[in-house]
Amino acid sequence: MVQKHYHLIGICGTAMAGLAGLLKAAGDRVTGSDQDVYPPMSTFLSNLGIPVFNGYREENLQPHPDVVVVGNALSRGNPEVEYMLDAKLYYQSLPEVLKERFIRGRHSIVVAGTHGKTTTTSLAIWTMVQAGMNPSFLVGGIVENLGTSYQLTDSGFFVIEGDEYDTAFFDKGPKFVHYLPDTVILNSIEFDHADIYPDLEAVKTAFHRLLNLIPRRGRLIADGDSPVVRELAIKAWCPVEFFGLENDADWKAVDIFIGQGHTEFRVLARGETYGRFQTPLVGRFNVKNCLAVIALAAALGIPKETVAHALRSFRSVKRRMEVRGEVNGILLVDDFAHHPTAVRATLEALRAKYPGRRLIALFEPRSRTSRLRLMEAPYIEALQMADVAVLAPVFKPDVVPEPDRLRPEAIAAALQRQGKSASALDSVAAIVDYVARIARTGDVIVIMSNGGFGGIHEKLLARLQQAAPSLTGDGVAGGI
Repeated sequence: MVQKHYHLIGICGTAMAGLAGLLKAAGDRVTGSDQDVYPPMSTFLSNLGIPVFNGYREENLQPHPDVVVVGNALSRGNPEVEYMLDAKLYYQSLPEVLKERFIRGRHSIVVAGTHGKTTTTSLAIWTMVQAGMNPSFLVGGIVENLGTSYQLTDSGFFVIEGDEYDTAFFDKGPKFVHYLPDTVILNSIEFDHADIYPDLEAVKTAFHRLLNLIPRRGRLIADGDSPVVRELAIKAWCPVEFFGLENDADWKAVDIFIGQGHTEFRVLARGETYGRFQTPLVGRFNVKNCLAVIALAAALGIPKETVAHALRSFRSVKRRMEVRGEVNGILLVDDFAHHPTAVRATLEALRAKYPGRRLIALFEPRSRTSRLRLMEAPYIEALQMADVAVLAPVFKPDVVPEPDRLRPEAIAAALQRQGKSASALDSVAAIVDYVARIARTGDVIVIMSNGGFGGIHEKLLARLQQAAPSLTGDGVAGGI
């Protein structure tokens, strides 16, 4: 294949940086630009030998690259986008490049759904690696076992996390319709991405488009516990296998035991015992992620013993219940949870993993969906799982009209009426001050956000270290 010069506008996003790595590994020349380029992404790209321009300017596209790749965060008005259009440069979206440069001609395994995509994709990749299949892949997080979010090999498989978010300013359809799916793992589906989809019906339409692309010879491995997934799966043109915990399913987990550092379960395949498995991942939702991969592995002909070893040795994904530090017996955990269902699942898993320890939940309403008032009741229910709940202000509140905007103070007040300690504070600094004041030895503090949360992880760890000698007292758990 003729090597080309690709210029990536918005290169510092996780997926775009992964694409940059794939292109570089394929021997292409890669440059990029972004706003506020800083470590660790700047260091990552520099180590790959990829020049990155700090800021968007017309001259970044001179001389003209062969292909301009436009990230989905870019819009009209961006200087490079405007120049690209004026000069009629050849441009593509990230999913288009992936499809034509890396996926076409390979068996495409797409992992989709509202929840669990990154973990399930990473589990699938690690299982295939253990089986010697060595797939190419791109995932929206760092696979801890491999230390990377992407890989390019000569394997006939490409594994990718299938995102339903839109593709680019010139293509408002979901990314995953570009991924030429042969096998799809479909986790549970709920309303999400309110900036893209007006309601659940629109979300369902997007996923139906994905399933409609699976060829007759392909396979759909679907969450049988999700009513929406069940509804969509019956319309697929390919064979369907369901996995689940509650309903009748082709692959079902029973006898689930959740310990402090692992989860064990027995798997039934169409009613017959298939095997017993163990994973360091904790929580029923992670059992379902494992079930999906067990079903995939069986379809690929991977021996169950290999699958069992892969599940036992899996080291998770960054920002999925990732321990960021421990100070005087206070554990600080980082998690990407932002949808109410994910928040509840994370808190339930931490309850099981650290029984008897006080659980302090810090939550930032950052995603477009989490900033909506219609999510208040689900967040109240989810945060009941914590002993202490602390809510940050709504991220960029002016993006959401005031009548439609989530009210953290209303959530805190509702939790207080139910006898919970809950606070809605006006800044990261205030949250750090409050949590450092009430924290005591034995606490588990979980920080939940799909963004940086104002650097609260490092700030809180530093404050706890300063206060370490006084952290063994009873603390105060009252709401503010």
